[in-house]
Amino acid sequence: MPKVVFREERCKSCGQCVIACPVKIISFTERINEKGYRPAGIPEELMEKCIGCTSCGRMCPDLCITVYK
Repeated sequence: MPKVVFREERCKSCGQCVIACPVKIISFTERINEKGYRPAGIPEELMEKCIGCTSCGRMCPDLCITVYK
C-alpha cells in the first residue's frame, strides 16, 4: 500500500491536490498550520484507497506531498 506524506507546515490550501486525486480521498483537515491555513491530507480510514498514482504530489506547487510506493 502506498504511503502519502503531507508537509502540513508548508501547505497553503490551494486545493490542487484535492482536484488532482482520481479517487477523491484528499480533503482539508480541521487543523490550522503556522501560516493560518487548513492543510490538505488523507484521513487515516481512507488511506487504503490510495492507488499511489502521485497526481497529488505532481500538482502541488509547494512540494508539500511525497508519495512512497
